[in-house]
Amino acid sequence: MSGRFISLEGGEGVGKSTQATRLAEALRDRGVDAIVTREPGGSEGAEAIRDLLMQGSVTRWSAHTEALLFAAARADHVEKHIRPAVEAGEWVICDRFIDSTRAYQGAQGIDDSAILALHAFGSKGLLPDRTFLLEVPQAEGAERATARDGAGADRFAAREGSFHEAVGAAFDRIADAEPDRVHRIDATGSPQQVTARLIDALSDLLP
Repeated sequence: MSGRFISLEGGEGVGKSTQATRLAEALRDRGVDAIVTREPGGSEGAEAIRDLLMQGSVTRWSAHTEALLFAAARADHVEKHIRPAVEAGEWVICDRFIDSTRAYQGAQGIDDSAILALHAFGSKGLLPDRTFLLEVPQAEGAERATARDGAGADRFAAREGSFHEAVGAAFDRIADAEPDRVHRIDATGSPQQVTARLIDALSDLLP
């Protein structure tokens, strides 16, 4: 039986990593073979590229270079990890995927069609069976991210508020344009409440 591919998306501090782990645990409790991965990263080659992308100054790479590096990391991740796992019948829960590139590099002026063209070439256009856009008010997300990172914010989290507003607007456009795939999830409240919302929003895909 073929597995499923689920991605969690959203801006900084919305709880993607926490919910990816909790969602996989909740699925396992229901007898579903679920694993967690992340982007950038998830395979040996992609993790090496992650170090290049996430470390250093905000201006280390141009938006065009970032888009190319993300596409290369994703291509390796898909080939080495995601596709084999789904074909083996596992549910893959991914902390970020192509929509993060569309939002973060799109917010820097990279055309969405160019990002999708890179994805079509590198990852053969793979899209999740379902994408959850976790949403909290931007101020709350910023507070969570600051509490999480302290002085150790990565190149993207460290950017100014106007950038994160543009990222949020880009995620909104994606969700509005692709409602069959992208489902908005209220990520306020306790982690348990958010996980329950995710499971409810997956009910039609669960065996």
